[in-house]
Formats: sequence, C-alpha cells, structure tokens
Amino acid sequence: MAGWETLIWIWGMSLAGGALSVLAAAGLGNFLGRRGLSALISYAVGALLGAAFLDVIPEAFEESGTPDRVALVILLGILAFFVLEKFALWRHCHHNHCEAHDVQPPAHDHGRSGLLILVGDTFHNFVDGILIAAAFMQDTQLGLVMALAIIAHEIPQELGDYAVLLHSGYTRKKALVFNLLSSLATLVGATLAYFALSALDAWIPYVLAIAAASMIYVAVADLIPGLHKRTELKATLEQTLLIAAGIVSIFLVQHLFTHAH
Repeated sequence: MAGWETLIWIWGMSLAGGALSVLAAAGLGNFLGRRGLSALISYAVGALLGAAFLDVIPEAFEESGTPDRVALVILLGILAFFVLEKFALWRHCHHNHCEAHDVQPPAHDHGRSGLLILVGDTFHNFVDGILIAAAFMQDTQLGLVMALAIIAHEIPQELGDYAVLLHSGYTRKKALVFNLLSSLATLVGATLAYFALSALDAWIPYVLAIAAASMIYVAVADLIPGLHKRTELKATLEQTLLIAAGIVSIFLVQHLFTHAH
C-alpha cells in the first residue's frame, strides 16, 4: 500500500509541477504582450544559456564519472540540432521562395527554433521526473521540497521557452499546448524512475547533455543573430541587460534551490 501511495504522490506532483511552471510562464508572457516579445527574446537568450551552463551541464558532469564523454555528447547534440534544423529548412525551401532566399528576414522562422527547444525541453522534463521520483522514494517531505524547487526553477526557463515558441511563429494557444505536452515527459520520467531507477541512472548525464545542447544551439544559432539586426546603442544596452537578467534569474533560483536542498 505504501508503494502505491508513493507512486500517487509522484504522479500528482509530476503533473502539477510541469503544468504549474508552464502556466506561470505563459501567464507572465501574456501579461507582457506582443510589445514585450522582443524583450522576452533577449531574456530567453540569457535564461537558456544560464540554464545550460549554470544548471544542466554542471548537474550532468556531477552525475557522470566521465565528464569528457558528457562534453562530447553536448557537442554531438549541437551538431544533431544543426542537422535537424537543416531538414526543417529544406522542408520549407522546396521551391525558390523561402526565408533562406529572402533579402528581408521574416517575422518568424517557420517553427524551427520552437521545434528544437521543445525537443530539448522534453529531455529536461524527463530528467525532472526522475529527480522527483527519486526524492519521493527516499521521503515524502523531501519529494515535496524537490517538486516545489523544480517548479520554481523551471519558471524562468519556461518563460524563455514560451518566448522562443512565439518568436518561432506559434500562436499563444499553440505555444501553451505544446509546452504542456512537453511537460508530460516529467510524468513519463517519474514513472520509469519509480519502476527502474537503477537502470535509468546511467543515462541521466547524457539526457541532460542533449537538453543542454538544445538550449545552447537555440540561443546562439537562432536567437542571437536576430538581436544583431538592431544595432543602435539603446537597443544593444537593453538587449545586454535583458540577457544578463535571464542569466541572473537562473542563478538566483539555482542558488535558492541549492540552499533549500
């Protein structure tokens, strides 16, 4: 009976944790409105890079006894996302008129960066589910603290992901729905971890590495080039401050999480 009670706790907090962080991020994104989209993109760059370098990669190195292999997976992941984006480009460029041939850049990228960020976020959510299950299997109180910490930790990153999806051409409704679907990976990871935690342990660093690769690639290859289209000093200062704000928000939540844990 105790086993089933633990599993119910795991399922409940996995569903609630994924949904709450996504809904909180979407609510904040909608509050800022269309005018705030360009600001959200700058913030997203900082949040994605901050999450990758301050949270996901250190955690992957810590979980792995071979950080050189994790680093290799990150590099291969970036290459894989490059190839994936090329396939997306070819799909949209089967004729002579597409964004790759236009002199003026389009308003969005036909969903390419959104697809990549959803893939990476799904991997990350999967690992969050494993962490929630592992904590609940130790102690219910520890599981609750872990789930609440993950919700708080995910909000800045989910806000960045939401901004990327809007920038990529998704409607607000579709961005919310796809983010919620991606959050279901938390439930999948938690369920698998409950029944086969020892078998999944060895894969966690590499799953995290793929998640980090997607964050780095989207921020550097898809978002930053768009920011360079505004070259005036005021815009540059604004973008720099917002990127820094994204990094700082991840750092602060990570700092609070570390102390709470």
